[in-house]
Amino acid sequence: MRAAAGLRPVARIAPCRAGAIARRAAEALRLELDTYPKPGLVSRIDSGSHADMDAATFAASAAALEPWFAELARAGARGCGMARLRRIGLDAEAAMRAATGGVNTHRGAIFGLGLLASAAGALWTGEPLPPGALGAHVRRRHASAILDGPVLLAAPGARARRRYRVGGAPAEAAAGFPTLYECGLPALRRGRRLRPQDGEAARVEACLSLIAALEDTNLLHRGGAGGFAFARGEAERFVAGGGIGREDWRARAEGLHRAFVARRLSPGGAADLLAMTLFVDGLEAA
Repeated sequence: MRAAAGLRPVARIAPCRAGAIARRAAEALRLELDTYPKPGLVSRIDSGSHADMDAATFAASAAALEPWFAELARAGARGCGMARLRRIGLDAEAAMRAATGGVNTHRGAIFGLGLLASAAGALWTGEPLPPGALGAHVRRRHASAILDGPVLLAAPGARARRRYRVGGAPAEAAAGFPTLYECGLPALRRGRRLRPQDGEAARVEACLSLIAALEDTNLLHRGGAGGFAFARGEAERFVAGGGIGREDWRARAEGLHRAFVARRLSPGGAADLLAMTLFVDGLEAA
């Protein structure tokens, strides 16, 4: 990842700019939902491997979270630390659960996308940022606090991190989102070159590439080491075999979706990172 040098945080942020950041964050969540096929994940077509949520649940969640992304952007502009960002994140989660009837649709996105929204509040002036700027800001400003912060011991992701000794979302964020920059963004932009008129196909390419690369604790929680290995291996074969550049890419991706559903696998971490990739892509120069 290329780190941005010489950027000075903005001293304060105009309400319209905080709102623009929030709209981009919520739109990234909606574009992730609109993408199909995504193996095992909820989309406008079906609920994937989930019995407790559907597209309407995710859409309600994205709408409920938009004001909280604006609050995170304002906090970033003020230079707030992780304690304040966590407080806003907890309020955002409460709003999410109120909108979804208690279902956890976007907790991972509140964390990762929320950090990036706060970084955008600190750095974005309306012009494209240098490549790597948002991730580098999160790493410099919050890495220690992310890794040393409180852990929800009963949360599925935290249990999977302990059991399988992986870093998960906290390690990814503390490092400045390297999987986003080294895998997600290149795959999204490769997909656009392969199919310039098909934004959904480019998002599928990015999603499958992220599944192949990410230490996704959602996969480990639902499928154990075997399910995790299956998911990453199949996604890697899809990308290495030509990805969306093949004429039969959609049939291959739909077959992979059915295989994930049959095993109840859901790469929720990759879905969150896809939304984060879309958000960063809209704010940073290529």
